[in-house]
Amino acid sequence: MQTQILERMESNVRTYSRSFPVVFTKGRNARLTDEDGREYIDFLAGAGSLNYGHNNPKIKQALLDYLSEDNIIHGLDFWTAAKRDYLNALDEILLKPRGLDYKVQFPGPTGTNAVEAAIRLARNIKGRHNIVAFTNGFHGVTMGALATTGNRKFREATGGVPTVGGSFLPFDGYLGEHTDTLDYFEKLLTDKSGGLDVPAGVIVETVQGEGGINVCSLEWLKRLETICRTHDILLIVDDIQAGCGRTGKFFSFEHAGVVPDIVTNSKSLSGLGLPFSQVLMRPELDVWTPGQYNGTFRGFALAFTTAAAALRHYWSDDTFELDVQRKGRVVEDRFQKIAAWVSEQGIEASERGRGLMRGIDVGSGDIADRITEKAFANGLIIETSGQDGEVVKCLCPLTIPDEDLLEGLDILETSVKQALS
Repeated sequence: MQTQILERMESNVRTYSRSFPVVFTKGRNARLTDEDGREYIDFLAGAGSLNYGHNNPKIKQALLDYLSEDNIIHGLDFWTAAKRDYLNALDEILLKPRGLDYKVQFPGPTGTNAVEAAIRLARNIKGRHNIVAFTNGFHGVTMGALATTGNRKFREATGGVPTVGGSFLPFDGYLGEHTDTLDYFEKLLTDKSGGLDVPAGVIVETVQGEGGINVCSLEWLKRLETICRTHDILLIVDDIQAGCGRTGKFFSFEHAGVVPDIVTNSKSLSGLGLPFSQVLMRPELDVWTPGQYNGTFRGFALAFTTAAAALRHYWSDDTFELDVQRKGRVVEDRFQKIAAWVSEQGIEASERGRGLMRGIDVGSGDIADRITEKAFANGLIIETSGQDGEVVKCLCPLTIPDEDLLEGLDILETSVKQALS
């Protein structure tokens, strides 16, 4: 396997190729193949960017059809037929059936672009600078998004340049299961000497992916919405990793019945792994002046095309989401059994998640790394998350066949036992 040029020329900042040091050449649904012909079951799925699997044939065909003509590929923010088609699909298939009324901003190709736009919009609307974020939250590594990202590994990489504009409060469960952390938030908002500048917005992940698959309760999320409404604060839901069906609903906040003021989407939004992000905002919040938030790659028509195909194929009825919920229960049950076995070995472990966004907390990054290393050797690609990498995280494609899902879970169980033997 030829890796010399890759090792010599690619920056030290690379990560995934260190954990999975092979050259991949092919991918189909939940399986990857390296250049030696070995197959791996993929429980990583582009860090949640491939919810519909690798090279999904129905979505890819839409791309191939589009490319077969001289259609617009790069369009700045011109009006194009591809953009119109995507917005029609978004409105008719997702928003109207859910009673959602949003304007759409295309801020740039990645999730952090969407977060930057969302928090800047909130500040613009409210005339206040502060954005409240939560412990263990991850929202991106550009400077504005970084100010709302909890992990100090990323924050310390600025070379000492301060990240400003964000205030951190405890996420649901951060102080133990019997403490409602929103009591603290509400107290600070009603205490003029509490030290918290009244925020323009609150940004929250309903399931914290990079933070360790921390799930807020539906009651906590509903109360957060109420607090925001009461205190004239915009509620921003970062649905970049937890959205696009990952939790069993297209939008992760649907489970709680809340309606955010602003929503950010990216990762699996394009349906095929192409870079694509959007910001959804209530119409009255669209206070941007022309060109006030700019960017060259706001009109990537290939992503519009594949995103529309994904919506039409998977979200025109509830068949797909019900199947995701079913598979989520399969993973939940198996993860609970694996966590129970780990606990029987004297290592406290627990399972958590929602839908097909699930993890096993083994309490130690070293143990989790041993498990994922064994898993890779056994033919399974799976990563870790959490503040110390202590959570083994499943982000398998939502389209994974049952036989691949069960085989992957078998490999993981075997790998856990090997790692702890």
